Amino acid sequence: MDSTQRRAEIAAIHERYDTCLMRFPNVVGTGIGYRRRNGQSTDELCLVVMVSRKLERTALPPEAILPRELDGAPIDVIETGAFVI
Repeated sequence: MDSTQRRAEIAAIHERYDTCLMRFPNVVGTGIGYRRRNGQSTDELCLVVMVSRKLERTALPPEAILPRELDGAPIDVIETGAFVI
């Protein structure tokens, strides 16, 4: 699958799950981007979930733990802080 097809696939998954992801505590935004590993961008397209504060999975109640992927799209959680307008 080429990158254009993969981006379209991830975009469809994002559209399908955006509202659901925004209901998780601490989530302040969602999008599509490239997974980051050790502070470096990779070439892996993913769903990006922005949180006000990133916590270890073990510090979260079960209902606040985001899935690692949705419909084959990996999820990358990044800490952005709260967005202020």
